Amino acid sequence: MSVGKRVGLYPGTFDPITLGHMDIIERGSKLVDHLIIGVSTNPSKQALFSLEERIEIVKRETAHLNSKKGTTIEVKGFNSLLMTFAEKVKASVIIRGLRAASDFEYEFQMTAMNDQLNAEIETVFMMADPSFQAIASRLVKEIAIYDGEIDKFVTASVREDVLRKLGKI
Repeated sequence: MSVGKRVGLYPGTFDPITLGHMDIIERGSKLVDHLIIGVSTNPSKQALFSLEERIEIVKRETAHLNSKKGTTIEVKGFNSLLMTFAEKVKASVIIRGLRAASDFEYEFQMTAMNDQLNAEIETVFMMADPSFQAIASRLVKEIAIYDGEIDKFVTASVREDVLRKLGKI
């Protein structure tokens, strides 16, 4: 990567990656030269997929975006403080998606803490497309567990991954 390229970081657990995540990735990639999708562990969440599985799924789901002109996209796992990882990958901006006011309260607090750790890295909030505002990975998993249809919230291949992981196909 040449000097002067703007590196963005879009972090999340992506368990599973949803159409809402994909919307933020596609739109966020227009803001930077290189977008790193940081797939993280979160001890407070019970993951359906392992970190390695989530990384592979995100790579598969975003592969088509690298063929578009402009931004390159890379998927990396991390198990550290967000700001530590952002510094390691030389990100100048963190991209976060917002669905509702409750997201904003949490993200506002996290941004203030992150700013105390490294004020050089900016956080950019992107509002979710209205058609994706209700989508949350935990709700997608819950719907699938109880045999509801999740095809409005994830791609066909992610739907298959979820159902297979739950032993439903």
